[in-house]
Amino acid sequence: MRPTICLLITAILAIGGSLLLDISNPTLSTAYSFALGSITTGVVLTLIVTRLQSSYPSGAGVVHSKTIYVGNLPYRANEADVKELFSQHGEVFAVRLMKDKRTGKRRGFGFVVMAAEQAPTAIENLNNSEYGDRTLKVREANDPRKTARA
Repeated sequence: MRPTICLLITAILAIGGSLLLDISNPTLSTAYSFALGSITTGVVLTLIVTRLQSSYPSGAGVVHSKTIYVGNLPYRANEADVKELFSQHGEVFAVRLMKDKRTGKRRGFGFVVMAAEQAPTAIENLNNSEYGDRTLKVREANDPRKTARA
């Protein structure tokens, strides 16, 4: 939970608690009732947040991904073809092939998003490999070229 939401809930519950304590025990001062309500609410919220955090361990269900640049693709290759090719080397989340804005024709390159652990293997196995009578150029999308033009 966001701290501001927790603080707001605490304030609302503390005021409500102080009103209840005032009604049930008129001998308590308003400040004392508010303090008791605040402490009780803080303890209860801390227990709830702690329980929620322990039931969802950090990183659970989180899959890290990497974007891979794929160049020199055959112009007839489509997203399904490229996904099938990369799926042989790991889990593929998305494929996006670039098209010319005016003509709508494919430009011969695109991007593949796949599981981060499996991306280096896919890059290593597919870079400079033959696909549709063309030699693919495959590398991590945001990395500058590590080698000179081959």
